[in-house]
Amino acid sequence: MKILNKPYYGIYFGKYYKLLKNIFLNKNFFSKKILLLDINTKKYCLHYFLSKTNLFNKYYLINIFSGEEEKNIYTCKKIWKKLIKLNADRNSIVINLGGGVITDMGGFACSVFKRGLNFINIPTTLLSMIDASIGGKTAINFFSLKNEIGLFNDSKIILIDKNYLKTLSEDEIKSGLSEILKYGLIYDINLWNLLKIRVFSKIKYEIIYKSIIRKYNIIEKDYKEKGLRKILNFGHTIGHAIESYFIYNLNKRLSHGHSIAIGMICESWISYKMKIIKKTEFEEIYNVLSILYKKIKIYNSDIYKILYFMKHDKKNKNKKIKFSLIKEIGYCLYNIEVDYELIKESIKNYLF
Repeated sequence: MKILNKPYYGIYFGKYYKLLKNIFLNKNFFSKKILLLDINTKKYCLHYFLSKTNLFNKYYLINIFSGEEEKNIYTCKKIWKKLIKLNADRNSIVINLGGGVITDMGGFACSVFKRGLNFINIPTTLLSMIDASIGGKTAINFFSLKNEIGLFNDSKIILIDKNYLKTLSEDEIKSGLSEILKYGLIYDINLWNLLKIRVFSKIKYEIIYKSIIRKYNIIEKDYKEKGLRKILNFGHTIGHAIESYFIYNLNKRLSHGHSIAIGMICESWISYKMKIIKKTEFEEIYNVLSILYKKIKIYNSDIYKILYFMKHDKKNKNKKIKFSLIKEIGYCLYNIEVDYELIKESIKNYLF
């Protein structure tokens, strides 16, 4: 398998544990090796990671609770306090072993601690392998707003090991699959056509690799999200708002991938109603996504709460909600202003 090794960071695949062990985890390379993980990765992934790196008794551990609701400033304060207690210095390295919450928050916590601590991302979920750990975005949620506080900073390396997927439920796999389907819709019609007819009981390295390449191709052209990279937000304007609505208004969890799938359905409908895509294309997108992701219940009276989260989306300008919308399957536009009434109608159309 090829290695992506560009100016921003290197992405390696499972067999390169030897490189990780001999260089980055060598006792003479970094003063302290610190593992950041949550209670799930500690239970299901830690032993495997230690066996592959031979890091037994040679590391310090920071363990946090799991879940999107933990991605906040209070958890960061716990991480920073622990780093201080461990006497972590700027020659220490933190290994973020986990899903998107760990890589997002771990990267952010390291980036501001002592003005920058080295970190490595070892994603353990499909979502984090093909999306969250890649691209240099680090962030936490703040005042119930998703990824409101953050910065761009790259890990030293990212190591992708498909064996971690064995620890995941079907729902977790489907959560990552949503982002893979997105890459097909916004950038690669061949990937979409391949995915829409395939049984997803097993995710092959080929699909993971192709997804990473698609994202990499985009961020290489627009690292700081000034233009093209915004297409990666397709489905996320409404999807992030729905995800936040479930966490902060209903005190429930709806997976990121499920939320984004709903967002892609609603935003494809908007694109159809704005005469950007054909009705047949919207129906194709709807049919594929609605089979994989069951319809959820949102009260009609609560739509204004979802709109509240959208009003704080980072793509907005001058209080106007900006969308990335499909022009055709495999091609996406960005910075498209959408009327509030049409947004509300898209959610109602999904619900009813």
